[in-house]
Amino acid sequence: MKNRQFNLTEQQLLEEIMLARRDVRGNRFSSDPVDHSIVKKILEAASWAPSVGFSQPWEFVVIKDKHIKQKVVDSFNRVNAEAKNQFSNDKQALYTKLKLEGIQEAPVNIAVFYRPSKLPVLGQSSMLETGRYSVVCAIQNMWLFARAMNIGMGWVSILEPSEVKSILNAPDDSEFIAYLCLGYVKEFLEKPELEQLKWEKRKPIQSSLYFDSY
Repeated sequence: MKNRQFNLTEQQLLEEIMLARRDVRGNRFSSDPVDHSIVKKILEAASWAPSVGFSQPWEFVVIKDKHIKQKVVDSFNRVNAEAKNQFSNDKQALYTKLKLEGIQEAPVNIAVFYRPSKLPVLGQSSMLETGRYSVVCAIQNMWLFARAMNIGMGWVSILEPSEVKSILNAPDDSEFIAYLCLGYVKEFLEKPELEQLKWEKRKPIQSSLYFDSY
């Protein structure tokens, strides 16, 4: 592995995996079980992510119990009922039709937490949020590796963090970052679902790119 150089074919394969990654909704998951060995590989991929000061501040709770899942669904439903009111009437109508979670449909759920170090962390003294960013890097690793294994993954963000922490008996000093749904899918969409539904348009990179300063 030392000084490993990747050829053009390998670079193109990574590009394909990135382009094919999708945020999978509940109505896309199949009921096929996901073997624990596959879940373990996806979690190992998370552990390969970069982290500030090599702190590796992530923790994961793997959830398969239907009763625990239902408690999380109930939390989602409460928050979701309020969330749609943020949008205009046209978007509210579309919002109501969207299946924004797959908590019960996905065979495996994974809650991801940030556990701050009690000791100083190299590189984190002036930007404490880099610890959380490190956890998000781990989630991106999971997403890409899951897709490479033909496993769908969805990130449920319409949740009340304190409720999820309570449901999962999380320690007081842990911070809830993400609730992920994993499973095989009936199909991977050609484009992201929200792009297909015209919820938002894809921004060209040129619209976000500056040189030397804004």
